Amino acid sequence: MTAASASGTPERRRDAERTRAELLDVATEEFAERGYTGARVDEIAERTHTTKRMIYYYFESKRGLYLAVLERAYAGIRALEQQLDVDHLNPARAMRALAELTFDHHEAHPAFVRLVSIENIHHAEHLRTSPILPGLAAPATDVLERILERGRASGLFRRDVDGLDVHMVISAFCIFRTANRHTFAAVFDRDLLDPARRQHYRRMLGDLVLEYLTAHVGRD
Repeated sequence: MTAASASGTPERRRDAERTRAELLDVATEEFAERGYTGARVDEIAERTHTTKRMIYYYFESKRGLYLAVLERAYAGIRALEQQLDVDHLNPARAMRALAELTFDHHEAHPAFVRLVSIENIHHAEHLRTSPILPGLAAPATDVLERILERGRASGLFRRDVDGLDVHMVISAFCIFRTANRHTFAAVFDRDLLDPARRQHYRRMLGDLVLEYLTAHVGRD
């Protein structure tokens, strides 16, 4: 068996997938902690017991590795949104469920929030080059638009709001809660991730979204 054919066996492919996933796991931590500029490929190689050359084999460059980390981070939340089964719920409950899903995801994945903040510092120059960028946008609004359409049809939701408006409101709340946790605590002496207040904030987010969507119904 040649080297080329051996590398194509299911076992070799599984090994390659595991190696790539491990590299992305560690790289996510490194970039989220140190930023794009501060992260070191040598450190990622050391932590994964591999080599810089192997990392470049999979991702071509530090930039390629960072972009892969960003793509996986965004793809994760988009996949959850697509899997959310809310078509059987009334529009208000469906909208609250989607807001709660984002709330839970961002709280459980602080690295995602840090990566988003870091990439904004770079004016999204890396993310804009992603070949899968269109696929990172549509899932975020597809579910929202379906819920909004049902809500408008029933006379529950206002008509001057689109999916991106709602996505922005939900993301703003969830990103702020994690990204600004430390400065908020320093200024106001309140931990936004305090478990004792978790349900309060989770419910607050749903209330804010629904109050906005139902305001001025019939007058817009």
